[in-house]
Formats: sequence, C-alpha cells, structure tokens
Amino acid sequence: MNALENRTSVPAAVEVAALSGVSKRFGDFTAVDDVSFTLRANTIYGLLGRNGAGKSTIMRMISGQALPTSGQVMVRGAEPFENDAITQQICFAAENQVYPDGFRVRDVLTAARLLYPRWDQDYADELLEVFNLPKKRHVKKLSRGMRSAVGIVVGLAARAPITIFDEPYLGLDATSRQLFYDRLLADYAENPRTIMLSTHLIDEVSELIEHVLVIDRGRLVIDEEAELLRGRAISVSGPTELVDKFSYAMTRIHEEQMLGQSRVTVLGDPDDPQHARALGLDVKPVSLQQLVVQSTLQVNPEKTEGKR
Repeated sequence: MNALENRTSVPAAVEVAALSGVSKRFGDFTAVDDVSFTLRANTIYGLLGRNGAGKSTIMRMISGQALPTSGQVMVRGAEPFENDAITQQICFAAENQVYPDGFRVRDVLTAARLLYPRWDQDYADELLEVFNLPKKRHVKKLSRGMRSAVGIVVGLAARAPITIFDEPYLGLDATSRQLFYDRLLADYAENPRTIMLSTHLIDEVSELIEHVLVIDRGRLVIDEEAELLRGRAISVSGPTELVDKFSYAMTRIHEEQMLGQSRVTVLGDPDDPQHARALGLDVKPVSLQQLVVQSTLQVNPEKTEGKR
C-alpha cells in the first residue's frame, strides 16, 4: 500500500514546521550549515545522509532539544525550544534515548501517557505484544533491539502531530523491522500526521517516504517529492562528448569519467530518457538509495541553470 492512500481529507499543504537559514556550530565545527526547508502536515519525510551529516542535530532542533546558532526554527508558528505547548506535540524517538535508572517498560509508557495528549494506551499495549516487550523488564536490561522497539511503541502510540524516528531499526531483525514499517503505514493511514524518518536502510523505507531531504556535510543537497525525484533521476553513460551534450543544462548529482567514457546521474524531465537513447546513450533508472549515496559523494553537486 502506498503511503498516500487511505488518508483523511486534512490538507497536507499546511505547513507545520520550517527551518530558515539554520546553522548549528559546536566550537569550530559546523554541524548544520544554512539549512532551510519546510515540513507539511500529513506527510512522511525521509531525512537521509551519511553518519555525521547533521541529521540528528536537525531533528533535535525541530523537537526543541537544541537551539540553532543562527537562523530560525519554527514549529506550528512558534519556536520549540523550552516551549512545552509545542514540544508535547512532537514525539522524538531517538536511537540513543536515555531513560532514568530503574525505569521499566511500563514506566516509560506511563511517562509517555502523561506527556502526549493524544496517547493511545490500548494501541501501546497492542504494540507491546507485537514486539514481544515485557512490561516489567527494566529498560537497561533490554537488548538493543528491544530498546529500539520501546522507542517505536512510544513513537507510534503517542500519535503526536509531528513524530520523528531517528534510526528506529537499530538491533531489530528483518522481521521486526517489517513489523514496524507495516504498523507505521497502517497507523499513518488511520491517523495522519507529519512523520520524519532518519535511516540508512533506504531501500527498505523507500516506498514509505513521500518527501526526500538529503543532508551532506551539514548542508541540504536534495529537497524534493519522492515520486518526482524517482521520475527525474536517471543514470546516463556513453562517450563523454555525447554525455556532456545531453546533460550540460541539468543538475548533475554524480559523475564518473574514464578513457573517454562518462557516466552521470542527473535530475531531468520525464522525456529525457528518450532523448538520451536517441543520442545513443545507455540509460538506467536510479533507486532512491543510489541517489542518496551518489548525492553525498561530492561536496557540491554541479548545478547549471537554463534547463532546456
């Protein structure tokens, strides 16, 4: 089932959060560098990129756990930092979530019930069964996968208008990850909200993601609807002269050259594959994971204005 199907009629175009020229520095290190994007209601976002790209820092600023060094973060019309009215509308399931000593699984759920106004206890109990989580077990005694499952239960049952999952799959086997994806999609269809997923398992979640945000070295390099991106991204290879002729006015995501031959990954128009083949070039589709990998192999993808 596609993530766009079976949603309620709440307009997805409504902006629920915005980053405007946001940078975050830690001493001499710039973790986030002049990033701007918006989040809409009832949309699943993929925040993608390599380790250390700045994704977690961005999520912490959106969830009100960190202040930007410069720029502005707005969530539902207000700055989220130290703003209880805003932060209780955001659920951030972090991969390194720390719980108080002595907390059992049921204590985590009790705290979540007090924190999130839309908390669904019946659904939380159902998810405990799905992921085989013992209520009385101390969190610190759980396996890595079980701790991840606790975060998943909280993230889904909170039903927060903005729900953020940071590497939610760590320690989970393939079956448990699929259970998470299935449950997320089913609950999203019944209870639409803005969801942000940060994950390295891009192929597994590619059908869930509706909008792609790619961060590399603290900068935003891709911000586009997933379906449009899939339709625009192609890999073209052949003699360098012909490849350059074809792609001169396109956004080049990645380029390789060897012995007079070139291969480029470009963002173009739907009719570009036909045009490339007419020039005698080899054309291949590009998966979302390939696109993300290739877009983060270069510091600055070449962008040329004046698309034909």
